[in-house]
Amino acid sequence: MDEIVKAAMAKWPNVPDCYGWLGLDARGHWYMRDDHTQAQGPFARLPGDEGPAAKGSMLRHDKLIEFIQRNYAADAQGRWFFQNGPQRVFVELEATPYIWRLPPDGEVVAHTGTAAGEVQACLIDEAGHLYLRTPLGLGRVHTADMAVAADRVEAGQWVPAPVRQIDLPAIGGFDPSPARGAPG
Repeated sequence: MDEIVKAAMAKWPNVPDCYGWLGLDARGHWYMRDDHTQAQGPFARLPGDEGPAAKGSMLRHDKLIEFIQRNYAADAQGRWFFQNGPQRVFVELEATPYIWRLPPDGEVVAHTGTAAGEVQACLIDEAGHLYLRTPLGLGRVHTADMAVAADRVEAGQWVPAPVRQIDLPAIGGFDPSPARGAPG
């Protein structure tokens, strides 16, 4: 976490949390969701949802994205957030808290740029999406890296076990939509 963020938290300890304004999609892109977007529907549809989802505006400012990613973490309830100075901005997740990239060097790297560590488990859902559990956490493999992932599966490095999408939050210990359980 940035030192300036820690200082702001100490200076203003009672800033209310923010819900519904920031989302992370299944390709590792960040989205801002204003009041109008939030009124159109949730960031992502969860099992059992009806109606459209409303992502909002994709962030494109590199420095802002880097700041968000340096200050991205989870609380004890598995709710992922961006610590924006003294304010905790909870993140709506389209898929998982991490989106894995598979560079040519054989590592697994999160959308935040953090190395994931050794793959502990490999899962595949009913739609063919591939997930990896690492010491960093559970994440979905980026669609652009599925050919690399398939090579690793065929080489026997990873053996995918079946999983249902609906079970991923419990398996990964994350809340895909903190806004749905937000106070007030």
